[in-house]
Amino acid sequence: MKKHNFNAGPSVLPRIAIENSAKAILDLNGTGLSLLEISHRSKDFQAILDEATALFNELLNIPAGYKILFLGGGASLQFDMVPYNLLNKKAAYLETGVWAQKAIKEAKFFGDVNVVASSADKNFTYIPKGYIIPSDVDYFHITTNNTIYGSEIRYDMDSPVPLVADMSSDILSRPVDVSKYVLIYGGAQKNLGPAGVTFIIIKEDILGKVERKIPTLLNYATHLKEPSLYNTPPVFAIFTCLETLRWIKSLGGVKAVEEMNIRKAKLLYDAIDNSRIFTGTVAPDSRSLMNICFVMKEQYKDKEEAFMEAAKKKGMIGIKGHRSVGGFRASTYNALPYESVQALVDCMNEFEKENA
Repeated sequence: MKKHNFNAGPSVLPRIAIENSAKAILDLNGTGLSLLEISHRSKDFQAILDEATALFNELLNIPAGYKILFLGGGASLQFDMVPYNLLNKKAAYLETGVWAQKAIKEAKFFGDVNVVASSADKNFTYIPKGYIIPSDVDYFHITTNNTIYGSEIRYDMDSPVPLVADMSSDILSRPVDVSKYVLIYGGAQKNLGPAGVTFIIIKEDILGKVERKIPTLLNYATHLKEPSLYNTPPVFAIFTCLETLRWIKSLGGVKAVEEMNIRKAKLLYDAIDNSRIFTGTVAPDSRSLMNICFVMKEQYKDKEEAFMEAAKKKGMIGIKGHRSVGGFRASTYNALPYESVQALVDCMNEFEKENA
């Protein structure tokens, strides 16, 4: 039976990226060595790193003055590295979910934090609007997509201060005007690659403005000086990122991927909106294209487990909603085929006919 992988992360990857990574584990490019045993100082790995960096630059049209890093530690380590390197006295944050809250918590160790707006009052089911970004802060931090709650900022805002974004779960899902940000970061394990590597896109001239001393490994300048190679990088994860970047280019680039994502999301949101037993949880103008959350309407709540079981029998994997939201969550990342979304919609329609 075909499996349909809706996991929130680690998540579905392009099949060709998985297959080519598996081949490289056995023999990297005819070298007679496994990808898992080559030196990170070798010409073979340098070629992987160089191509991955070049493709990232090409696909996002990253302007001059920015550098790309592939580091360890996950996006959670960036919650500390960002303020360590950029927060001199005060920073502003937008609170739109658990990951934004975690970033705020860490930033408070380094200086004052101004939470300019929050959607916590409605369990993060909308993106705040009408707030004012203060002009007296070192930077403004946003989380563009909220994996748990299913809301997303799908535009590149104008900011009077340096703009920092956690794009862990929507990077490469839409074109991004990188010039509007000084730093973009994220864990790779949604749209880019497997768990174990973190991408950072950083504007070089934003560094060197804080008064504190920064430990060597937590200093972006360290990693820029020896691009992603100061210490041993996650070689395998970077290789799979390269394969994923190649796949995105083969589809026609990020704009083509965005069109695919819009089509997939519309199919599922239309099914939810037209359903007699399912309902969405996020304000329509804040809905994510990456993580689609929905629940049973109140009079059908007792049928949630039955639907979960029916979906499992149809090959649906990972659609259980996060415990803080409940219900269901379908993560429709770049590599998820349209056919998988159609299969979920068919399952929903069949269940509705039998139970409504």
